[in-house]
Amino acid sequence: MNENLEPVLQASNLVKSFAGFTAVNGVSFAVGGGEAVAIIGPNGAGKSTLFDLLTGRKLPDKGEVRVFGEPVTRQPPWRRVKRGLGRSFQVSSVFPTYTAQENVQIGLMLAQSRTWNLFRHASRTMRDEAGLLLEKVGLQGKRTVLSGELSYGDQRKLELAVALSTNPKLLLLDEPTAGMGRDESRECLGLIRTIAASEKLPIVFVEHDMEIVFSFATRVMVLVAGTLLVDGTPDAVRADNRVKEAYFGEAI
Repeated sequence: MNENLEPVLQASNLVKSFAGFTAVNGVSFAVGGGEAVAIIGPNGAGKSTLFDLLTGRKLPDKGEVRVFGEPVTRQPPWRRVKRGLGRSFQVSSVFPTYTAQENVQIGLMLAQSRTWNLFRHASRTMRDEAGLLLEKVGLQGKRTVLSGELSYGDQRKLELAVALSTNPKLLLLDEPTAGMGRDESRECLGLIRTIAASEKLPIVFVEHDMEIVFSFATRVMVLVAGTLLVDGTPDAVRADNRVKEAYFGEAI
């Protein structure tokens, strides 16, 4: 992390094991405002487990997670959301039998701790706010379409709108372009880049597409066998022989 940037997310000596297998082994790092940090590594490196520790889906055996300086290590995902952490999942997690607008309204209402009679009590202001978020992600013309009938790329856009509905100060994205073709991936990347810049949102993302990683990330962390092998700029990671041996081979 740039020493001049205030940490928005900190992980300290995180450890997580399953039946004697250590998936995350003593990982520490900090993310500053304005950064776009990619987490990469070969299959089984511990990327998904680390992501789950950061978002609260799993609890660490050891170590600490802080969001904006506040300890959240034992807090559930919804409390981390309240502290400003927004996330998307590797597989689209929208509600397929609700419209695009209703999906965003659910996010807005949950952010305001209003979970009763979700749609009947949605205010005009909330409906308008949902519409603005859909416009932000390019879905303004599909407000009344059931999310299950949207294309996969549009479902990922909708998931981003839902993540934004919680008014996050930090976005964690789990393979945001997974399952997309090249054109959809580029469109999605451009959308995320635009939103991150306009909202001044730092981003931490897991991604397998190296073209996306090196065109978007300001910093790259490489996990191997649960250990943080390298943490540096894209150029430094490209040039690191340890990374070439452990992950890229000589093709990078």
